[in-house]
Order: sequence, then structure tokens, then C-alpha cells
Amino acid sequence: MSVATRRRVLVVGIDGVRLDTLRRLDTPHLDTLAAAGFLAPVVVEPGTPTMSGPCWATVVTGVTVDKHAVWSNDFSGNRLAVFPDFTTRLQSSGRRTYVAAGWEPLMTVAHGGPLFRGPGRTSYAAPAADDCEGWEEADELVTADAVRVLAEDGPEASFVYLGAVDETAHILGCGEEYERSILRADERLGRLLAAVRGRASHADEAWTVIVVTDHGHRDEGGHGGRSELERTAWIACAGPDVPAGARVGELRHQDVAAQVFASLDLVPDSHWTLDGRPFAVEPRAVLLDMDGTLTDTETLWWRTAQEVADGLGHLLSDADTSEVVGRCVEDTAAHLRRVSGTERPLDTVVAELEARFLAAVQEETVVLPGARELLDTLRDMGIPAALVTASPRPVVESVLKLLGAESFQVTVVADDTERTKPHPEPYLVAARALGVDPAGCLAVEDSPAGIAAAQAAGCRVAVVPSLLPVGAAPGRRVLTGLQELVELLQAGRAPRGGRERC
Repeated sequence: MSVATRRRVLVVGIDGVRLDTLRRLDTPHLDTLAAAGFLAPVVVEPGTPTMSGPCWATVVTGVTVDKHAVWSNDFSGNRLAVFPDFTTRLQSSGRRTYVAAGWEPLMTVAHGGPLFRGPGRTSYAAPAADDCEGWEEADELVTADAVRVLAEDGPEASFVYLGAVDETAHILGCGEEYERSILRADERLGRLLAAVRGRASHADEAWTVIVVTDHGHRDEGGHGGRSELERTAWIACAGPDVPAGARVGELRHQDVAAQVFASLDLVPDSHWTLDGRPFAVEPRAVLLDMDGTLTDTETLWWRTAQEVADGLGHLLSDADTSEVVGRCVEDTAAHLRRVSGTERPLDTVVAELEARFLAAVQEETVVLPGARELLDTLRDMGIPAALVTASPRPVVESVLKLLGAESFQVTVVADDTERTKPHPEPYLVAARALGVDPAGCLAVEDSPAGIAAAQAAGCRVAVVPSLLPVGAAPGRRVLTGLQELVELLQAGRAPRGGRERC
């Protein structure tokens, strides 16, 4: 994904959809979304009533009930001024937001509302009658207006609420009409997704779509207790940070708001004291650079280049780093010939670089702190690993004696591709060999050339800088070292990318 791509988030809340019922039904639009990312259960936490008000407040504020203080469907006494919803927070930060709903306390002062206090734009269509037909009509009006806004306006963060399914369960129980209401909600979801895909600027946008329900229902309809049917909810999500078939850790309602911020490349202010965290999406594969990332060979390569440059009458300086660090032997040799003006043939400069570098690697290579722990963690978690390096094969084979060739399912070296870093081909070849979409891969790099290659291939990138400073940016996250990456993986929080602070 291009760093210039504009990020957008759509959250669709469908009230009261039982997970067991959903799994029995053919819901093509939700099924397609889940196939592009995931659909996983959520358990309403102990202490949170299995009611719409408390659950939706937790979803959109990112904090638990003890903070937002919405304890029932009467929102009176809430603390939403202190812990506002994500659309209000984003709007106050200059982001365009939108909410569409038909349930009064979400949008009006009725029953202690509104839950959404300050979105930039709203659509409100209350049911004409508090019955199944009235709610279906309201959802239809909400959907029609949301389709128009999403297609024409394109707010950066949106929330669309559909309430007919829940009302049908309350009135008729969880039978055939309840199932038909779920199917109608899925059809409305499809129209919302079509509006997003049909935007004129869609090719330049990266949309994350989250669909979530608040609670389940008893067979006869109703909730508020702690039975498994009542407290089981679910979240589905697809987007640039959530590849197809994503494996996720434990999900909680408060994680939705945190994911909204993460999907917009925003870091929440610590003073917000959010309880949620972005969805714990485990990488399907980890693609590892070698020089300067797993071993200290980047410093050996720089020293080798210095020695060869000296022999050519050129003093290597900071101005040369972009043509040396993270580059293959041929690129560096060509650069040294240009800047020195030597008449020595390219192949002889290449041969000298290779010979000197290999000798240094064989004698002096040290495995960097955290490298062995990282490889062990990937093995224990069952995450396949590939070594992707711009070094020649003899150098790589020497290093693998230290790292253990068995640690890597795939090895891609400079000789294996027509073009090497900063071209994305090495990462594309590695992902293809592992049978994994690059979007599901986490690349670990230290140099600008390697980062550019991994990002161009479509990978998420974790950066552990070595010789050159690297700043955070969309699509990459800068770490203090490999040990931090180990801790993040073990905690189910793989790096997502650098983000702007709210």
C-alpha cells in the first residue's frame, strides 16, 4: 500500500445477532468480508450487562462500563463527556466523521443520550412504530442515507447502526423471522460495501471495515443475563492491516475503537486511558533481513566497502550510505566505480568486495541480541520464517552456520532474483515460496533500501535500525531491538506501522 493512500474506516453495528444463528445462515456479504479478514467471537465481559446500551458504549468509546458508566438502555448518569465515542474524538482532531442510526439514545437526548456527541455528520431515522416492520423501515432509511454519504462524501471514520434484528428477536424470538431479519441486514451491509467500492477515489483509499454485534439472545428472545447465548457476540474485520485468513488473539468490544484509531494510523492520547487495543492479528509469515538485522554483518559490509573504496582512491562518507547500506555487491561496486572514477572493470571490483566481505563474515560475525529468541519464538508459534537478504550465497551460507538453516523455511539471496533490494522482488519471491500473501507477512528490516523493498511488496514492516536512523511512518514501526519484537509477538501484538498521534 502506498504511503500516500488515504485510510478510511467503516464500522457497522448490527444489534443482537447470535453467533450460532449467523453460522447457519448464508450471508454472502458478511461471509465475503470474513473471508477477506476474519470473523471471531467476543464474550461480553463479566460486570458488563448484556444489554445494548452498555455494550455499544464500550464498542465506540474503547473503555469499559466502569468508565463510560452506561449501565443499561437508559444512559442517564453516563460519563461520555469524559470518555467520548471515536467519531467525536476524531472530529475534534480535524478528521471527518459520520454516524447513521435509528435508535434514539444513540443520536438524541432521549433516555440520557446521545451516545454519539459530536460526529461531523449524522443521519437519523427513528422507527415510526416500535415493531418489526417499523424497525426494518428505519434500517432501510438509515442504510439508504449512509450509502449516499459513503459514496459521495467519504468520511474518514463512520458508524452505521442497524437495529431491526434485535427488535425482531425481542418480539418474535429467534426463529425464522429473526433469521430473515439477519439476511436483510446482510443485504444492507452489501449495499454499504458497494458504496465504498464504487467511490471514484476508491483506488487511492485503504478501507478497513469492521462489523460487530453487541450481544446475543435467548431462544425465546431477550437478553440481559449471563447465559452463553446472551454473552456471546462477534467481530468481523477486513482491511489493509488484516489479511485474508488472519489469525487473531482474544477480542473484546473495547478493541473496536482502538482498531479504528490504528486503522487511521493514529496513536491515541495516553490521557484517554483507553482499555481497548488494536486487534491482535498474528502475521502469517515473518520475512527477515540478515545484515544488520539478525547479525552484525552490516558493519562488516560497510568496513569492506571502505577498504575497497580506499584502494580506489575514494574516502567513503555519509554521502555514500544510501548506495552501500542494504545494497547488493553489484550495486555497491557500480557506485564505487562512479565516485572514484576508476577504470577497473566492474567484475573485478565485485570480486574484491565479495572476497573481503566473506573473509570478514567467516571470522567476525556475531548474532545480534534477540535474534535467537526471535527465531525460537517463531518456531514455537508455528509462524514460518524466510531469510531475505541482498548478500551473496557464500556469505549467507556462512551466516546460516551460526543462525541455523533449519530456522528458515525459505532463503532468498541476491543470486536468486533478477533484481534485489530496494526492488520488491526478493520479498515477493519469499512470500510466494511460503504460499502467503505479502499483506499477511511481517518483514523485519534495518535499512532504508530493505524497508522500501518490503513496503513495495505490500508487507508490514518492523524496523530495527542499525547504521542508519529510520523514522516511523505509515506501514512500518520502529522498534528498539529484536527483543521488543519477541515481546510483541508473544503478547499477540505484532507491529502494524508508524502512526500519527491524536
